[in-house]
Amino acid sequence: MALNPTDSVTEGFLPAAARLGLAVTLLTDQPEAHERAYGNGRQDHAFPALDIVPCDVRDFAEVISRIAADGRPGAVFTNSDHLQAQAALAAEYFGLPGKDWRAALRTKNKAELRRALAAAGPDAADPVWSTELATGQEPATLAGLDAPYPCVVKPREGVASEDVVLVADADELVRRCAEIRARRPGAALVVEEFLEGELRTLETLGDGRTLHVLGGFRTELSPTPHFVEERLRLLPAPPPQPHTDQVLAQLRALGVGFGVCHTEYVVQGDRARLIEVNYRAIGDQCDLVLAELLGIPLFEHILRTHLGEPLPNDLGARTDGRVRMEYVLADRAGRLASAPPASVTERDGVRLDYRPLRGVGEEHPLHRTNRDFLGVLRATGTDQGRIDAAVAQFLAAHRWEIV
Repeated sequence: MALNPTDSVTEGFLPAAARLGLAVTLLTDQPEAHERAYGNGRQDHAFPALDIVPCDVRDFAEVISRIAADGRPGAVFTNSDHLQAQAALAAEYFGLPGKDWRAALRTKNKAELRRALAAAGPDAADPVWSTELATGQEPATLAGLDAPYPCVVKPREGVASEDVVLVADADELVRRCAEIRARRPGAALVVEEFLEGELRTLETLGDGRTLHVLGGFRTELSPTPHFVEERLRLLPAPPPQPHTDQVLAQLRALGVGFGVCHTEYVVQGDRARLIEVNYRAIGDQCDLVLAELLGIPLFEHILRTHLGEPLPNDLGARTDGRVRMEYVLADRAGRLASAPPASVTERDGVRLDYRPLRGVGEEHPLHRTNRDFLGVLRATGTDQGRIDAAVAQFLAAHRWEIV
């Protein structure tokens, strides 16, 4: 199940399905986009036998009805943030392995995530102050809110830091909520404590019995009041303690443990404070790089869990790989007048893979999300110092011009 085509599906999951010898029915509300991505004779990725079927994939009843019309499947899978609960419900309906739909819902719904962690108690989770502006509630009702300013306002079911903003006081909170509501009429919003500190991720993969820690990244963001990822570096294995165990305890409290999961948290001394849980693979090409660095068939493992196959006790992952993901960001609205082409180079043990994400001549507004990415530079090797130096040289040697 999918909405728009993504690199994770195009370069990760579909080729993995082909290697596993699977036939795939792709349910989507954007069939034309997927036809363009997979059905026009592309030769750069080996795709499986693929049937693209129009479907209102946000409606679990429609998904179940459409699947049932074709007979019982071998697995139901999605990597979309927006479709995890629907896929979990469909898998349960057909008696197939899958995520607990309750866990999928409470991780997607940021207000419910905070309520669930608060209910789990201090032994399972480090509480974060939070409140909800529900659908139908006016932003003005927040004027007298006793919040720990500065605080963060975000859409309850949002993704990619879109409309996530830091607010300094009650007046700005009401104003920002009204602005977001103008763009997202009726959207439920969450207001929560601003967590200062180093931002990290934890990447996990489980089969309901075994939960493997694949690794983690250290993330650097754009300056506040917005929160756009600018670069990530893979943390050396094994992931640092005590933070990893604290994150795993909070995932258990949420019911997370099947399939792949991408969790973001902030380090404050010896405390790991959860920001959000994305019950799918890390995106923006980090999952592709992670599979490469670990040297394991990551996407095949993920699909196999949904087919009911147990994970090995030891994935056999490498631990010496290092990476820097550098995202070139637009700093203004306008037309991209010049930018470097795609390139792959290797020197001094560092591989640089640059991929444009916006074509020269395209004109875009400034979104203050990952939709502002002009390109992504994937720098991999085993020496972080050499990797950082190679990235600096690449960025200094190229120009991205917006007019």
